[in-house]
Amino acid sequence: MATQMAVNSGASLWGPLKELWEAVEGAIWRRQPESIHLLDLQLKKHKPSFLTLFKNPMKSAEQREKVRKASTEGIAVQGQQGVRLLPEQLISEAFILSDLFDLGELAALELLLAGEHQQPHFPGLTRGLVAVLLYWDGKRCVANSLRSLIQSRHGKTFTLDLSPELVNLTTRFTDELMAQGLTKQILNLISDISVTREFERLQKERGLGNEKHRKEVSDLIKECRQSLAECLFAWTCQSPLSKEDTLTLIGHLETVTAEADGSLDSVNLALVMALLYCLDVSFLEQGTEDRDDLLQALPLLTEKQYVAAVHSRLVEGQGWKLPGLQAVVQLAWALSLRALSQLPQGAALVEFTEADEALADQALLGGVFLFLTEGVKQLRNRADEDARLIHMALQMGSEPPSSLRKDLDHLMILIGEFYSKDPFELELALEFWCPSESLQHTSLTGSFLGVPLQRPPHKQVVLSKFVRQMGDLLPATLYIPYLRMLKGLANGPQCSHYCFSLLKTNGAPHGENRQAGVSGSLVSWEHFFHSLMLYHENLRRDSENARLALCEHPQWTPVVVMLGLLQCSVQPVLKAQVLHALAAFGKSPEIAASLWQSLEYTQILQTVKAPGQRQAAGIEVELNEIESSCEEYPLTRAFCHLISTLVESALPVNLGAGLRAPGFQPYLDFLRDSVFLAFPTRAYRRPAEKWEVAEAVLEVFHKLLREYEPQPADFLQEMVELQGEQVPAHKPPGHSLMFHLLNDSPTLSLCLSLLEEGARQLDTYAPFPGKKQLESAVLHCLCLLELTLQKEVTFMDLLRESQTSLLVSPVEQLLQGVSAQSRRADHITNIARYLYHSSSNPDAAFQSAKILRRIARYPNIQARLVGDFTHDQAVSEKLMAGFVECLDSEEAQELVAADDSDPEKRVARIRHETKIHILNLLITSLELKGPSLGLYLLGYEVKKPVSSTNLQDPGVLGCPRSCLHAILSLLQRGSEWRSGPVLTKQAPQLAELCYQVIYQLCACPDTSGPTMRYLRTSQDFLFSHLQHLPFILPENEIAALSQMSWLMKTAAIELRVTSLNRQRSHTQRLLNLLLDDQPHTLHTADGETGMEEESRSVSGFLHFGTVSKVRRRLLSVLDAIDFSQEAPELLQLDFFERAQIEQVITNCEHVNEQGHTVCNVKLLHRVLVAEINALQGMAAIGQRPLLLEEVNSILQQVVERNRVRRSLSAKRHALQSWRSLVETILTACPSELIPADQRQLIIRDLLLDLHDKVLSEDAAGELMPIVAGAVFTLTAHLSQSVLSEQQGAGPEGGSGSGFSSIANSALHLILRKLLDFILCTGGGFQRLRAHLYGALLYYLQIAQKPEEPETLQTGNSMWERLTAPEDCFSKLQRENLAIIESYGTALMEVVCRDACDGHEIGRMLALAVLDRVLSIDRQSQWLVYLCNSGYLRVLVESLRQDDVALQTLLTPQPPLLKPLYIYESKMALLTRVAKTAQGAMELLRCGLVGQLVECQVFHMLPQNDALRVFGQRDPSGFIPSPLERYRQILLPTLRLMQVILTSTTTQHQQGAVQVLQWLIVHADVIQPILHGQDMSMGALQELSLLTAIISKTALPGALEIGQEINSAALMELQGHIGRFQRQSLSLLVRLVGTDRARYLKQIEETVSPGDLAEKREEMEVAMQQICANIMEYCQTLLLQSSAEAQFTLCLFSPSASEPADVAVPSARVPSLGLVLLLLKNSATDFFRYHDSHRQSLNKLERVEQLPPEELKELCQGLVSGSGGVEKISSVQRNVLAKRRLVQLVNNRAKLLALCSYIIETCLFVIWRHLEFYLLYCTPTDPKDSLLPGYRDPSGSRGLSVSRVSRQDLEQLQSDMANSFNEPLQRKLLEVEGLYSKTRSRHTFIQALTRRIRGLVHHAKG
Repeated sequence: MATQMAVNSGASLWGPLKELWEAVEGAIWRRQPESIHLLDLQLKKHKPSFLTLFKNPMKSAEQREKVRKASTEGIAVQGQQGVRLLPEQLISEAFILSDLFDLGELAALELLLAGEHQQPHFPGLTRGLVAVLLYWDGKRCVANSLRSLIQSRHGKTFTLDLSPELVNLTTRFTDELMAQGLTKQILNLISDISVTREFERLQKERGLGNEKHRKEVSDLIKECRQSLAECLFAWTCQSPLSKEDTLTLIGHLETVTAEADGSLDSVNLALVMALLYCLDVSFLEQGTEDRDDLLQALPLLTEKQYVAAVHSRLVEGQGWKLPGLQAVVQLAWALSLRALSQLPQGAALVEFTEADEALADQALLGGVFLFLTEGVKQLRNRADEDARLIHMALQMGSEPPSSLRKDLDHLMILIGEFYSKDPFELELALEFWCPSESLQHTSLTGSFLGVPLQRPPHKQVVLSKFVRQMGDLLPATLYIPYLRMLKGLANGPQCSHYCFSLLKTNGAPHGENRQAGVSGSLVSWEHFFHSLMLYHENLRRDSENARLALCEHPQWTPVVVMLGLLQCSVQPVLKAQVLHALAAFGKSPEIAASLWQSLEYTQILQTVKAPGQRQAAGIEVELNEIESSCEEYPLTRAFCHLISTLVESALPVNLGAGLRAPGFQPYLDFLRDSVFLAFPTRAYRRPAEKWEVAEAVLEVFHKLLREYEPQPADFLQEMVELQGEQVPAHKPPGHSLMFHLLNDSPTLSLCLSLLEEGARQLDTYAPFPGKKQLESAVLHCLCLLELTLQKEVTFMDLLRESQTSLLVSPVEQLLQGVSAQSRRADHITNIARYLYHSSSNPDAAFQSAKILRRIARYPNIQARLVGDFTHDQAVSEKLMAGFVECLDSEEAQELVAADDSDPEKRVARIRHETKIHILNLLITSLELKGPSLGLYLLGYEVKKPVSSTNLQDPGVLGCPRSCLHAILSLLQRGSEWRSGPVLTKQAPQLAELCYQVIYQLCACPDTSGPTMRYLRTSQDFLFSHLQHLPFILPENEIAALSQMSWLMKTAAIELRVTSLNRQRSHTQRLLNLLLDDQPHTLHTADGETGMEEESRSVSGFLHFGTVSKVRRRLLSVLDAIDFSQEAPELLQLDFFERAQIEQVITNCEHVNEQGHTVCNVKLLHRVLVAEINALQGMAAIGQRPLLLEEVNSILQQVVERNRVRRSLSAKRHALQSWRSLVETILTACPSELIPADQRQLIIRDLLLDLHDKVLSEDAAGELMPIVAGAVFTLTAHLSQSVLSEQQGAGPEGGSGSGFSSIANSALHLILRKLLDFILCTGGGFQRLRAHLYGALLYYLQIAQKPEEPETLQTGNSMWERLTAPEDCFSKLQRENLAIIESYGTALMEVVCRDACDGHEIGRMLALAVLDRVLSIDRQSQWLVYLCNSGYLRVLVESLRQDDVALQTLLTPQPPLLKPLYIYESKMALLTRVAKTAQGAMELLRCGLVGQLVECQVFHMLPQNDALRVFGQRDPSGFIPSPLERYRQILLPTLRLMQVILTSTTTQHQQGAVQVLQWLIVHADVIQPILHGQDMSMGALQELSLLTAIISKTALPGALEIGQEINSAALMELQGHIGRFQRQSLSLLVRLVGTDRARYLKQIEETVSPGDLAEKREEMEVAMQQICANIMEYCQTLLLQSSAEAQFTLCLFSPSASEPADVAVPSARVPSLGLVLLLLKNSATDFFRYHDSHRQSLNKLERVEQLPPEELKELCQGLVSGSGGVEKISSVQRNVLAKRRLVQLVNNRAKLLALCSYIIETCLFVIWRHLEFYLLYCTPTDPKDSLLPGYRDPSGSRGLSVSRVSRQDLEQLQSDMANSFNEPLQRKLLEVEGLYSKTRSRHTFIQALTRRIRGLVHHAKG
C-alpha cells in the first residue's frame, strides 16, 4: 500500500497529461520522427483519462489520514529516497483544494507541490493559485488531445495527410471511446462546466489571484469547453453519429439559449454545426473515389429507424428555447430529405422525403434566415464547412416564393453578411459568379475557376442565375437587401471583378434608377448612399481595372459627383461614406494623384484663406461645430482614412502650388492640432470612438514617418515665390513629424501619455469599448518612437552639417523626462510594460523590444534604466516577468520567408523577432561597462559587485526566474534526446544568439565566475550541448556554424578555468567527450540504454579490439565547416555601366552589428530607382520595365553577395573558435589528462584532416590563414609531445622501430601535406606561409637527435661507427630529406624568394627553414640551388642595406628591433652555408667579407663607459641596452668569419687575407675590446671569437700571398700584425697572471644567484677558450717562424718566475713563467672538472634514486623564478633533472678538452723557448750593449730578446728546475692517462715532458 501512496511531484493531474499532449502534438501536428511509437505508449497509459473524461480521483479517508500525518511522519515522493516532511500550511491548503475540486487528497497535494515547483514561472502568484492553473491546464491538455486525435481520423470531409499507421491507430482508439459513450460525456461536461459557476466556487475559497490570473483561469475553462464541443464537430465532419448520439445532441440543442446580442456562442455553434453535419448528404455529390464506402457508413441511408427517429423528433417534438435554431435544423433536415429523394437509395424512405416542402415552409415561418444572420456573426470562422448549408438553402429558395414575405429579403441580407468577411481568403463567394466569358487570368485562386474552359458545375450555374435574375426584376423594397448581398458577394479580388462586370453589362440598377427617379420612383438618398457603399465595397478589393474604368467613364465621373456632394449640406454620416468611397478610389496611384489636386481644389480642408473671409469653412468647421456638438466623429475618421490611403499611394510635392506655399503641411497641421492633440479632450457619445479617432490619425503619422528619409535638402530654408513675394517653402511632412518628436512637444507628450494609458488599461485585463482601437493606437505610437530612434542619427548629423538654428534632443534623452501623469520619469518603464502583455499583444511587445534595444546602445542611459527598473520591487518583478515571458513564448516560430498572409504565422514570426530583439538587447548591454540592463535582466547583482552574484535555479532562495533561466530552458529543450537541442533546428538564429549571450557571460571577467559555476553545477550545460556537436542544418548553414562557434568558445573558457582550478574530473569529462574515438552511449534519457553503460566501462579498461572506432567529435565539427564557398557570378548588365554599379554598391556598404561588411540593399534600391526616374525622354519610358528588371537582377546579385560574405565570415568565426578550442585543449589542460601516445594520434588526425580540407580544390582562400595558424600550433605540440616522450624514455629509449607512438608513415604524410600547403599558397599569402614555415621547423625538429651525455669512454673505432645500424633519428631525417627533395626546385624557389623579400617574420622563418634544410642536406642540392640561382648573392649583397638599418639600432632610444632579428637570421644561414668548404668558397666568391668590410655599423661601438656597462636598460628588460645590441650585431659576424676560416682550411689563404683586412679596417673597435676590463658574458664571447680569428689570420704567412704589395703597404701590414700579437699576449697576461683572481671574483658577482647556473658554466668555458686560442696563436707563430728551434721567434722572455700580481706594463715582454703558471692552473682545473664530470655521470645513471632536494636543485638550473620548481610534476622534474645533468656532463667534457689542449700547447711553447734559450741563445753582457741588437732570421724584430744575459739564462734554468718538478710532471702524465689517450695524440704530453726535463737538467753543452 505504501508504494501506491507515494506522491508524484509532477502532479498526476498535470505533468503526465502535459506529456500526453506533447506526444499527440508531436505525432499529429509536428509529425516528428519516432513519434507514433511514443503516442501509442501514451494512449495506452492514458486510456482511463479519456474513458472517464475530466473525472477526478476519488477522495478517501485513508488518503486523508496519510496526508494529515505528512507533517509528522513524512510522505514518500516518487523518485526520491526516504520520506519528506511537509509543513502544516501545505497540508491545510491541500485539504482546501481537495474540497474545492472534489478530488483525492493525494492528487490535491501533488498539485500543490507541482505548483510550488512551477511558481517561478508565475511571478506574483502563490502555490495554491498556480495549482488552480495547473488543474485546468491538465484538463485542457486532455480535451485538446482528444480533439486532435479525432481530427486525425479518416473520414469524409478532410484529411491531414498523416501516415496510414498513425491514422489507423487514432481511428481505432477514438472508435473505442465513442463506443463507451463519449458523446454523452462531452455534452454533460459542456452543460456542467461554466465559467461563472467555477469562478463562484474559486472566489469562495480565495482561489483567484490578480487580474491576470483570473483571465488565465477563465481562458483555460473556456478553452476546455470549446475543445470538447469541437471534438463532436470534428467527429461529425468525418463520420456520422449513431442514432442515440444524434438524438442526445438534438436534445442538448433544444435547451440552448442565445447570447445577449442574439448570436450563438462558439461552443453551441460548434454543436449546431455538428448536428448539421449529421444531417448532411451533400458530400455525395462530389464523386470521390471512396463514395461507396461512405454511403455504406451513412445511417441516413442504411438505417430506417435513424431517419424515423430524427424525423419525428424534429417534426413532432416540442418547441425549442430558440425557435430560430429549431427552424434552421428543420430547414437542414428538409434539404437533406430533398437530397435523399434524388438518390436511388432514397426510395425506401419515401414516406419521409415527401414531407420536405412542408418542413421547409415551416422553417421559413420560423424566420430561419433572420436567425442565421444573427448567428452568422459567429459562423464566419467555419467558412468552408458552413457554405454548403446555405447553398442548399438557396436551391430551395430559388424557386419563386409562394408568398412575398420578408424571407427573400432576409435571405439576401444573410448572403451578404455571410460572405462579407473572408478571413481565410477562401473566396467561397465565387460559387455565385458563373463566368460569362472564359476569363483571361488563369492565375485565379477560386474553386473551379482555375481551368477556364471546363463547364461549371450545376450548383454554380443555378446560383449565378439567381444573382442575375434577381437584379433584372427588382422590386423597390428589395433594392437595399440586393445591394447588401452584392456587397457581400463582391468581397475578394475575383469576386469584385465579376460584380463589376455584372454592373457594367447590365448598365444595371444605376441607369434604370436614374430614369425611374425621373418618373417619380422611390430613389431615396438612402438608395444612393447604398450605391456608394457598393462602390466602396467593390473598390476596397484591389481591383485596379474596375477602379480605373469607373473613374474614367464619361457618364459616371464618380469622383466629381462625390466631391460635389461633400460640398453640399449633407449628413456627416453620408459624407463619411463618400470619403470612404473616395478612399477606395484613391488606392490606385493614377487616381490618387488627381484626387489630391481635386481635394485641394474643392478645399474640403481649407488650405487657402480668401482675403476678407471671416469664418473658416470645410471640414475643420464640421469637426469643431457639428461633430463636437453631436459627440460623434464619422467624418473626421473618414477624412483620416482618406488621407491615410492617399498618402500611401502618392504624396505630391507641389500640392496647392500657386495659391499657397506648396506641400502637405496644412493637412498635417490640421491632423496634428485639430484632430490628434484635441482628441483626449473632446466628448464622445460612443466611448470606443475616442480610440477610433486616435487610431485613424496616428496611422497617417505612422505612414508619413515610415516613408521619410532625411535628406540634406530638408535642412536648407528654401523660398518660393507666391503672388510676387517670397514665402518659406514647406518641409516634407516626415521632417516636421521628426522635429516634433525630437522636442518636448505636445505631440510627443501625448504619444507618451497614450502609452501610459494603454499600459494601465491592459493591466486591468478587462474588456472595454474600443480596446482593439486603443491597442492599435498604442502600436502606432510605439512605431513612431521606434522610427524616430531609427532615423534620428542621420537626422541630427544632417542638421549639424547644415548649421541650421533648429534645436532638437535625441529621443532617448526625452524619454527620460518626467511624466505629467505620474510625476515620475517612467516613460521607458511604460514602454517596457508592454512586454508583459506579449501573449495578448504580440505587436506592441515587438515594438517595445525594438525601442529598448535601440536605447540600450547608450551606456549613460543604461545605468539610469537599471535604477528606474529596480527602484520599485513590484514594478521590477513585473518587468522581469515581461522579458522572461517574451523569451518563454512557445508560439514563436522562425520562418525563412516572411509570409504574413496567414495571421497565425505572422504572429509566430513577430514573437520570434521579439525574442531576437531582447537577446540583442542583452548582448549590446553586456558589452557596456557598469551596471547594465542586461546584467539585471539576467539575474546578476546590480547593487553589489557583479562577481558576488550567486546564481540559483528559479525559486531557490527566492531567486526569481530571470532571462538567463529562460535562455537556458530554451536551449536545454531536447538536449537530453538523441536529436539534440530542439532550438538549434527550429529557430537557428535564436539559438545562435542564446549561445552568444552565454559566451559573453562566461567571457566577461565579472560574470564569468558565477555563470560558469551555475552552468557547471546545476545545469551541466556544456556537456549536454557539446555531445550534440556538430549541428548540421542544411537549410541554414550560417546559423549552425555560429551556434557551434559560440559553444566552442565557451567550452574553451570552461576547459581553461577548470584546468586552472584543478577540477580534473570536469576537464577530463569534457576532453573525453571531444576527443574520444571509442563509441559512447550518451543518451540514457530515452530509456534505450542501461546495460551497455557497465559493459562499456569494463571494455574500456580491457581495451577489447572489437570496438569499432568512431569519428572524434572535434573532427566531426571540422567536417561540418565546408571550406568551399561558391562565389556569385559577375553581373551581366545591358544598360548600366558595370564599373559605376560596382562603385555604387561599394558606397552602399556598411558594417552591420555582427561586424560583417554588407551592402544596404534598400539604400541601393533607392539609389538605382532614383537614377531610372531621373531619365528623360520617350526612349527611357519605353525601356523602363527592362531597366527595372535589370535593377532587380542587380539587387538579387547583391543579396547573394551579402549572403556569401556572411557565410564566409561565419566559417571564419567557426574555424577560429574550433582552433581556439583545440589550442586550449593542447595548451591549457594538464598534459597528463591526455597521455602522450593519445595526444600524438589526436594531433595527427587533426593535422591530416585540416590539410585535406584546406588542400581541396575549392577551399576558400579567406579560411587559409586560420588553418595555417592551427597547423602551426598543432605541429608545435606534436613536436613537443614526441620530444617529451623521448626524454621520458631516457637515453636508451631512442632505439627500436619507431621512436614515438606516432608511426613514421604518419609523420611523412604530415610533412607532404605541409609542403603541399606551402606550395599551394602561390605568390601571395606570405604572412600565411610564415605560420607554415614555423610548422615545418617544428616538424623537422622531431628528427633532431637529442643531446647525449659525453661519457669520455673509449670511442668506437671508425669501422664500428661506419657499420653501426642507423638510429631512428637519422632514418627519419633521411626520409624527410627525400620527401623534401622530391618537391624539387618549386619548393626551393618559394622558400628562397620568401627569404629574400617580403614581411619580416616571413623572411626570418624562411631563412630558418633554409638553415635547417641545409643542415640535413648531405647531397648539398639546396646549397647548389642557392648558389646557382643567385639567391645567395642577393642575400650577401643585402648586407649593405641591413647596415643602414642596423646603424639606427645603436641610438640610445630603443627603436624597432626587426632589422636586428632579420640580420641575425641571415647571418645564421650564411654561417650554415659556410660550414661546408664548397659553401665557404661560394661566399668568398660572392664577396661576403668585402661587404662586411664596408659595413659602417661595426665602427659604432657605444663609447660612454657608463653606457657600455649598464646601458639604458629598458624597464621591462625586453629591449637590450645599446651595448648588448652592438654585440648582437658583432658576434654573428665574428662567428661567420671563424667558420669561413675553419672551412677554407690553410691552403685557401685568400679567406684569411680578407678577414685580416676586416680586422685591420675595424682595428679602432677591436683594440678597445681586447683591452677591455669588462668581464661580462658578452665581453668574454667577443674575446673568445676575436682571439680565434686573430689566431688564424694575423700571421706572418698572410704576407706571403700578396706578392705584389709594395713595401710601404707591407710595412703597414707587418705593423698591424705585430700589434695584434702584442695585444693578444697582454690579454693572456691579464687572464692568467695579474687579473685572474679579480676576473674570477667578477664572474661570481655578475652571475646573480637567481640566474640560471648555465651562465656561470658558459663563462668558464669562454675564459678557457680565450686562453686556448691565444696559446694556439703562439704555437702557430712559433711554427710559422721556423721549423727548427734555433731560428725560432721568441714570444716570451727567459724568466720562469711567476708574474707578481702587479700589472705588467704592456711594453714589457711577458715571461715564460706566465706559460708555466697557465700550465699549472690548467692541470689543477683539469682534475677539478674531471671529478665533477664523473659525479654528474653517476647521478645521470640513477636519476630516479636521487633525493628530492637534489632534484629540486638540479631543476632550479633550468627553471627561472623561485616558485617555478614547486609547480612542476614529479615526472617533469625527472625529465628536467636529466636534461640538466646531460648539460653539466657535456659542459665538463668541453672544459676537459680545452684544458688538455692548453696543457699540450703550453708544454710545446715552453719546450721551444727552452730549447732556444738553453741551446742556441748567445747571452750578451752589459758591456756589449753597444752591439747592434740580435735580429731574428725572418727579418722582423724579435721581442727584445737581445738583452738576455747569462745570468738570466742561469736563473731561468734553476727556476724551471724548481717549478717543473716531479709532482707537476706526475700530474701531467696522469692527465694524459685519463684523457689524451682516447682523445688526442697519445704520448704527446709524455714526450714533451721528457724533453723539457732533459733540457732543464742538462745544461748547455
